Amino acid sequence: MVTKYTAITFAPVQGFIEKSRKLRDLYGASLILSYLSQQLVKEAEKTTEVISPAGANLHKGMPNRILIKGEFTQEQVKQTVLSAWKQILQECRSWIEKKLPDYTYHWEREWINWGNHAWEFFWGSGHSIQAAMDDLETRKLSRGWTAVNWIGESSSLTGTDAIAFPGLGGEARNPQNRQWTIEKNDIKAFFKSLACVLENLPPDAEPEGKFFALHEKLSIPELVKRLVTLPEIATDLGMSKLESFSEIYRGPEAKNEQGKGRWTGWFMGDGDEVGKHLQKLAALPNGDEELKKFSQAMRNWGKDFNRDFPKEIGRVVYAGGDDFLGAIYRDKDQEPITAKQAFTWLSQLPKEWEKHQQKIGLSVGFVWAGSSVPQRDILKHCREAEKLAKASGRGRVTIRIVFNSGQYVQWTCPWDYLDILNKYQDREKKSNWSHVYQDLAQLESRRAFNLDKKTFTEKFAIQFFDIYFPKEGKELQNNERAKHIVGFSDDDNSYERSEATINWISNLIKVGWHLCSNT
Repeated sequence: MVTKYTAITFAPVQGFIEKSRKLRDLYGASLILSYLSQQLVKEAEKTTEVISPAGANLHKGMPNRILIKGEFTQEQVKQTVLSAWKQILQECRSWIEKKLPDYTYHWEREWINWGNHAWEFFWGSGHSIQAAMDDLETRKLSRGWTAVNWIGESSSLTGTDAIAFPGLGGEARNPQNRQWTIEKNDIKAFFKSLACVLENLPPDAEPEGKFFALHEKLSIPELVKRLVTLPEIATDLGMSKLESFSEIYRGPEAKNEQGKGRWTGWFMGDGDEVGKHLQKLAALPNGDEELKKFSQAMRNWGKDFNRDFPKEIGRVVYAGGDDFLGAIYRDKDQEPITAKQAFTWLSQLPKEWEKHQQKIGLSVGFVWAGSSVPQRDILKHCREAEKLAKASGRGRVTIRIVFNSGQYVQWTCPWDYLDILNKYQDREKKSNWSHVYQDLAQLESRRAFNLDKKTFTEKFAIQFFDIYFPKEGKELQNNERAKHIVGFSDDDNSYERSEATINWISNLIKVGWHLCSNT
């Protein structure tokens, strides 16, 4: 009998995570995605052999890409995920209606619609692991349904999905005669009542904003992401519970609130060429076993990374094995974390990554963000920075400093050369980054680094670099070392290589000044 393999995933994943305003949203989204994957794995284990992910009993960080030895139909995938998702929705909806019994609820149909149409399912099969994975990728090219907000009001988070409130779905709601002012007051009153319940306050009290920010209006899935972080709902569903949770304090939200905005760090990492590594393992005579060992090693690493992450500097949001997301911050009553402290942690990440003892590299996007940069924008910057790190040659980190204006500076560097930032010294042998930063600004304003396409050279930029990073200029004069450090390709011509080298030096100084300066 010919062995059959099945590869499964569902979507949206990144979109579901990135529609987030608070840290609680990120946790809630991660918990839901892991829970849905876990239910798929458990159901598949009844009739097939699950190769990856390993550790079905570990809910946190369960990857959503599943590889099975045996046959598991697309209909089984759909039914399993929808059943688990509808259970989550039912639990959250029942909890709200039980806690706020004085409302007349018209929203049942809308919850049913979200239960049926929130997810897409992708399934591939073949007589080898690679054939199943290739079939899955081909089928993913065809995408399906997206939610449409017919009435026109929208959540404050996405700007597209309908706001969840008891009158949602009411027969009397018609765009032609709808009285928005009345409805707006009803929505505001509902979210205030819900906030009072969540914060254990009397109905006429003023909530502190622990669960909902002032004037925040959420859609059904956004509301669910918040509610699954409640211990009682998580327990009823069999999900992992949040322990000692505290929201990130980035600055005052109310006009009358005193306080100074805080910068925070965000990191998003992913294993390099994991697909190719899996192909190599699958091609071995004992491929199935090797894949299981790999999956178990990465799952164990994710669990340990989450558990052992130093709580005094931040939190891991999810660690699914070869991909992870986290934040660097301190609680409101503590001293803000500094850029230097964040960089010190980042420098040690490769050693942490090596603990899984698997032969895969790591690319990371690290964002140091101003207090007013929206969280959803930060996540987008993280993803873009991570992609740039991979595109520049993998095995490296892209550091992006994002200002409140939305503008940013960024620099990409291989992990084995990241300590170059610690080698800086000014002409007085001190680590005052203002000197090199001001010199760079002067030189760039005079177009000293501009290249002429006929008589171009990066020699002057390297000499300037060597003044502040003694004896390091020779690294960039060596073509092979420069290729590794800067990240240009063999296809780039001499002009493009010179331009890339000058940009790398300029970006290093700009990022270094913001990240490592004492001023």
